[in-house]
Amino acid sequence: MRLTTLGDLLLDVIVRLEQELVPGDDQVAVTSGGPGGQAANVAAWAAELGAQARFVGAVGADVTGELVLRELRARGVDVVGPVEGRTGIVVSLAHAGDRTMASDRGVAPDLAANVLEPAWFDCDVLHVSGYALLRSPIAAAADAAAAYARSFGARVSVDVSTWTLVDDLFRARVRRVAPDIVFATEAERDALGDLDTNWVLKRGARGVAVDGRTYESRATEVVDATGAGDALAAGYLVGGPELGLEAAARCCRRMGAMP
Repeated sequence: MRLTTLGDLLLDVIVRLEQELVPGDDQVAVTSGGPGGQAANVAAWAAELGAQARFVGAVGADVTGELVLRELRARGVDVVGPVEGRTGIVVSLAHAGDRTMASDRGVAPDLAANVLEPAWFDCDVLHVSGYALLRSPIAAAADAAAAYARSFGARVSVDVSTWTLVDDLFRARVRRVAPDIVFATEAERDALGDLDTNWVLKRGARGVAVDGRTYESRATEVVDATGAGDALAAGYLVGGPELGLEAAARCCRRMGAMP
């Protein structure tokens, strides 16, 4: 199975808190850093699960970019796209099984359609991060990528990624991509509205719902939920809902969004 993803490759800084932050004061934490970004995470998990995985995106030409490129390639992912500018950084605060993120996407949204090569999208599935549909010019790159992928007979999937940022422009961009599969929480589905697609509804500890059928989540110790939805998407695209839920449980058992 050949999977190509389009979106962000960033540096994830994960801060695991035993207690909630206290405004104006200190709190004890355990921190870690490594590659992240939704599209990169899905590619890394797909490679871990046996797929041929490729990531397409813009990455900064800085020390941070060198780090995340090296780490993603070390996970067996083919990485293509321009290297220029500044790499983005996401700070994820993990506490009590939940996470809150502060995101700086750096150069990632600057990916332009005219730098894409059709051969990058010779795959079975193209997975587009919803974050790629929030900004230009990467949103136009997503349109072009979907057209290239379909010329090779590929399916296209989209992860909505966020319900708070869904607006009419985002809805229009999703409809232009015309995904065959959409990954979304129930809140994200409701924000996006009617769409002729196959919905994979992410329900956290309650598992997933696919075509009206519910699949229960795997019992696991939740250390850090960062990237669990990306692991779920990768597993689902590679081998269906059961593999997706197993990958999500594996992700939750450790800090970090990638395997």
